[in-house]
Amino acid sequence: MPVIPLDDHHWALTTPASTYVMGVDIDPDTGEAAPRQTYWGPRLTAEAARQVTGLPRRHVSSFSTPAEIEELLPVDGGKRWGSPSLQVAFGDTRSVELRLAGAERHEEGGGAERLDVLLADAHHPFEVVLSLRVRDDTDVIERWTTVRAGTEVAVTRLDSGNWFVPDAPAYRYSGVFGAWAEESQLQRGPLPVGELVFTSRQGITSHVANPWVMIDAGAATEEHGEVWGVTLAWSGSWRLTTTQRPEGGACVSGGFGHDGLRWTLTPGEELVTPSALGLYSTGGFGGASRAWHAYARGHVLPTPAEERPVLYNSWEATAFAVTEAQQLALAKTAASIGVELFVIDDGWFGRRDDDTTSLGDWFPHRERFPDGLRGMLDGIRDLGLRVGLWVEPEGLSKESELYRAHPDWALHMEHRRRDEKRGQLVLNFARDDVRAWALGWLDGLVTELRLDYLKWDMNRPFTQAGWPERSDGQDRVWIEHTRGVYQVMAALRERHPGLRIESCAGGGGRIDLGILRHTDEVWPSDNTDARDRQTVQHGFSQLYPAGTMSAWVTDSPNPTTRREMPLRYRFHVAMAGVLGIGGNLSEWSDGELETAAELIAQYKRVRRTVQHGAQYRLAGTPGQERSAVQYVLDDQVVVLVYNPLGNAKRGPRTLRLTGLDPEALYELEADGSRWHGGTLMGAGIRPAAWEPIGADHRSELVVLRKL
Repeated sequence: MPVIPLDDHHWALTTPASTYVMGVDIDPDTGEAAPRQTYWGPRLTAEAARQVTGLPRRHVSSFSTPAEIEELLPVDGGKRWGSPSLQVAFGDTRSVELRLAGAERHEEGGGAERLDVLLADAHHPFEVVLSLRVRDDTDVIERWTTVRAGTEVAVTRLDSGNWFVPDAPAYRYSGVFGAWAEESQLQRGPLPVGELVFTSRQGITSHVANPWVMIDAGAATEEHGEVWGVTLAWSGSWRLTTTQRPEGGACVSGGFGHDGLRWTLTPGEELVTPSALGLYSTGGFGGASRAWHAYARGHVLPTPAEERPVLYNSWEATAFAVTEAQQLALAKTAASIGVELFVIDDGWFGRRDDDTTSLGDWFPHRERFPDGLRGMLDGIRDLGLRVGLWVEPEGLSKESELYRAHPDWALHMEHRRRDEKRGQLVLNFARDDVRAWALGWLDGLVTELRLDYLKWDMNRPFTQAGWPERSDGQDRVWIEHTRGVYQVMAALRERHPGLRIESCAGGGGRIDLGILRHTDEVWPSDNTDARDRQTVQHGFSQLYPAGTMSAWVTDSPNPTTRREMPLRYRFHVAMAGVLGIGGNLSEWSDGELETAAELIAQYKRVRRTVQHGAQYRLAGTPGQERSAVQYVLDDQVVVLVYNPLGNAKRGPRTLRLTGLDPEALYELEADGSRWHGGTLMGAGIRPAAWEPIGADHRSELVVLRKL
């Protein structure tokens, strides 16, 4: 039983390795209810959890209430001065006073149980439901909040939940920052006293930050130590606020939207947040990551058991100049080296000769394909390849038939200009007619062309994000657009169960556990430079599994950085996720094609382990010094070893594996030698790529089998 009642208003939520104890404190003088977290850590017995509920509360002074950071949803009102998770205005009254109205437990099947804590305002007809879900196969706890209005009310902040991190002598945070072509850069440092905000105000998840944070006491390592993590399953604007009180204690509150928005609820209307997910792990950052990966595979991804195919994307070979002859020639070469899925990128539609035109005109380019795309795609299928297309359903060019017919469909504000980025505007997916139009042409395209795959791109943040037809449109669009994208994707997949979707947003601008519920993989960065990709992939792996990470081998010099790099190194970096090829195959030499075919065949022998196995980030700073990443699944162990700087003096010299059976024997595929698991983990091996003197950008694939 994952949810254990401890008394009338305290509960213990149990996972395989942790316990989360929460309850509702009721002020005896005012009757105000404050849902509080009293414990989040190693698993407790019911009796021990019951003792936790009786521990004394924090001291309250005249000038502060430190205990507010322990609340599950600190409200704006009463003796609270911190960052509110719920901020509501009843006319001129901006204050909430809640009373406990009950609690309900719900068996949801599949080992999941939900607890709903019901609260109501002391005066106004306004209800708050705090929902918590636990499952018997994961330590991840899901939380979300529902508010229901019985009168008109303005909501200016509604977080999914606030998570209290137990007291520690010091706190350290981990998260990622970035920019276009430099996404998912891991940062780790002391958590400052006060408030630290991670956010996106772009309408998409953003390249600048990603909606997760991990907190430890400063002593956690990759494989040891306590780590608390919080992430938000949402693909629009968002905010995560960490607070460390001067008196001690820290918390993380997260939710959709950003400061300044105002959502008006009319009588009978409710607003439900996305899920905020919390995880406690004693296995260090690596253990936390593997728990997140397992959760994504078990409870988020639509097709978690599948092996993702080796993909070729023709963008870098042709850019906008897409023609039938050249696509067929590329497909023939791609098939010859072992590619399984051929994706035609931008340039196949409307009058798309550059990035200033035709978004919204989703019909074959009339000059290049007067007879349509079917003949070309059938020719590609005849080579034994699956077929996909690039689309950008949320994009709109002013120079398009769609814009001339429906200029009101673009996000805009009255009496304000319409700023373009990348020569385009954004369609308002909050509108019913826009969603119906998008689903209609996407459904028709997939049906007519028998598509296996869509690369769904979104190449710009919101500007002038208004919806003049609705009085509250300027604020609601920040929520409803994202929900609209989810709805279209879900409906499209329901109509086409065999369709697979990749999420892209000008690179890694839309990566989160919200979009991954509707897509099969994501594009982490437009920067395909293998050295740079190592740091991107390192940050990506902190939360997201390798089987969702699209990784391409592109040309040398790299089209973004102009760095030259050996083909084998480029392949080995891309083999750490879902392998794809993005270079101009028509210019690859016979030797390069032969090497590519050999490496693709190697990847196919290990991809199940890479995409579905437990991932271990071994020693070394990726892209800067000797490093390696390891995957274990069943009896196979796969290790990708990198040495970017041949004469480097920094970094590990011996590769010590982890996650093995110390009593078992492991056979090295390369030479048949046999090694004890204890030896591999305790003493390690010396990879050839780690020899102290040699060329830059050396790498190797090490495969072992447990006997």
